[in-house]
Amino acid sequence: MRYTTFGRTNGLRVSELALGTANFGSSWGGGASRDESRKIFERFAEAGGTFIDSADSYQIGQSEQLLGELIGNDRDHFVVATKFSLGNTRPHVSTTGNSRKNIIRSVDTSLKRLGTDYIDLYWAHLPDTVTPVEEILTTLDHLTRAGKILYAGLSNFPAWRVSRAVTTAELRGWSPLAGIQFEYSLAERSADRELLPMAEALGLGTALWAPLGGGLLTGKYRESRRGRLSDWEGRGIRTEDCAQRVEVVDTVLSVAAATGLEPAQVAVAWLRSRARSAATAVVPIIGPRSVDQLETYLSVLDVTLEEASLRLLDEASAVRLGAAHELVANTLDSVLGGGAGRITRQPVPVA
Repeated sequence: MRYTTFGRTNGLRVSELALGTANFGSSWGGGASRDESRKIFERFAEAGGTFIDSADSYQIGQSEQLLGELIGNDRDHFVVATKFSLGNTRPHVSTTGNSRKNIIRSVDTSLKRLGTDYIDLYWAHLPDTVTPVEEILTTLDHLTRAGKILYAGLSNFPAWRVSRAVTTAELRGWSPLAGIQFEYSLAERSADRELLPMAEALGLGTALWAPLGGGLLTGKYRESRRGRLSDWEGRGIRTEDCAQRVEVVDTVLSVAAATGLEPAQVAVAWLRSRARSAATAVVPIIGPRSVDQLETYLSVLDVTLEEASLRLLDEASAVRLGAAHELVANTLDSVLGGGAGRITRQPVPVA
């Protein structure tokens, strides 16, 4: 296991894979038992993993409770991240969302379940679209100054909301945001349009959930040429996107057959290649239900795909960037006086 700095301060150091704990517990009616959760946690730690991601809503709070028991007296060794927004009780207008009231309530209940007096990285799980960003930021700044959290981030927020939040915190002298979390895989690359370029430009760490596309990239749903195409269409996914997902799965299976790897290994190895080429921290969040699934993820630490395989996967999964990115690409040479290919852009350090 290798490690990377995460976020604008470079003070937060995390393992190159994060262990997602949504499957720790069975309160949702499915997941890993207490014994299996322990085995998963201990194996991840044995492999050098330190970055653990949870949420107050996972398994209705059971995930945090189990995680607290597993960390035990070795608390300072691990980077513990958890989230607020959804709550861990029956949804209610006063116990969900990103209001100051709910954030304060949520952090105290999470600290109690985790059995700790601080959280390393505290995420807003989802935007509620009504709480002003200033209210979120001032509350997170208060919690940081109080020592209840060390760093904060935004999960599943659109790029424009994140960039405004980062700038507002800078201008007001509030605690800076360390990173963002969003879905990203060979099956879902829309973050290439705004989120990833923004993170690189602003120096934000990125944590990527669903690296296997909800199980799609394991190939287990691929029973015919159409695969789950009819199911995707029924859920409102555009026909052209459905067709691309079929092509992505076919390409993953083809690369797996050529390399002797499992499809899941190919998908995560591609993500690791993206992490190595990114200008900011890119950390996949793996969420195994069993030790066997965890071993599949860990085996990728010794896998490097050849350039030809990476190129095939890149091409099959690439998304259209759309407006205004495509217009900029098509007019860039003219805008730069015919010298686009002769200009070297030097990186500008983030303060």
